[in-house]
Amino acid sequence: LSHHLHLVAMPYPGRGHINPMLNLCSLLLSSQPDLLISFVVTEEWLGFLSTELHSPPPPNLRLVAIPQVIPSEIGRAADFAGFYEATNTKLPDPFERLLDRLDPPSTAIIYDTFLTWVVGVGNKRNIPVASLFTESASVYTLLSHVDLLVQHGHFPLDLDLGNSEKRKMKVDYIPGLPPTTIADLPTFFHGAGRELLHRVLEAISNANKAQCLLFTSVHELEEAAIHALTAKLPMPVYPIGPMIPYFNLQSNGICGGITNSDDDN
Repeated sequence: LSHHLHLVAMPYPGRGHINPMLNLCSLLLSSQPDLLISFVVTEEWLGFLSTELHSPPPPNLRLVAIPQVIPSEIGRAADFAGFYEATNTKLPDPFERLLDRLDPPSTAIIYDTFLTWVVGVGNKRNIPVASLFTESASVYTLLSHVDLLVQHGHFPLDLDLGNSEKRKMKVDYIPGLPPTTIADLPTFFHGAGRELLHRVLEAISNANKAQCLLFTSVHELEEAAIHALTAKLPMPVYPIGPMIPYFNLQSNGICGGITNSDDDN
């Protein structure tokens, strides 16, 4: 079978990101039988996938590995900030070397939004790039409007666990989102998660340079947030539904994903 379309899938190396990317690839293959997909993982993750997938992947989905240049998946929660930094500083070079030797060459890339650098690689090589955000559209909307939090004096803000009034401060000005409180903002905005925020905001900014943005969400569940993003962002926004195994994918060899993790991120 001649493959005119060769999609390179680059997931963030975490189970909660690899599973939805795998299931998206499964869905694409079910509707595009002439599509070739190269699914890029580290050597460690290739070992996990080789033993944990329910059955071998179809021939037009290739699991390809890049060197294990980042810390191990096992125990990475002990230094998650260091792990995340490594995914954005150590992976670009081996990924580009992989692109150089792929046959046939890549005609498109889909990547996890949190891998900040991938969209730049695709744009440099004139390869169309789609960004897959595996969290909700509401979280993306919030991250896209951090400037409003700053304007209202709600960021940066140290939350004293004993200061209930500060935690109850209302955030009711983010387009597409219902009112919430400071305490209910994602952990990127307070506590230990804040040390990752600069990288996360960089990822959101770079995703705006992709050709499209995909959410593992349902339009009817996040209609207001998706409409707000459609109005704000320069590229198309597509809610593609929950990328989890469900009945119409059961016949596909890669359906089912992987389990048994002490860390879902």
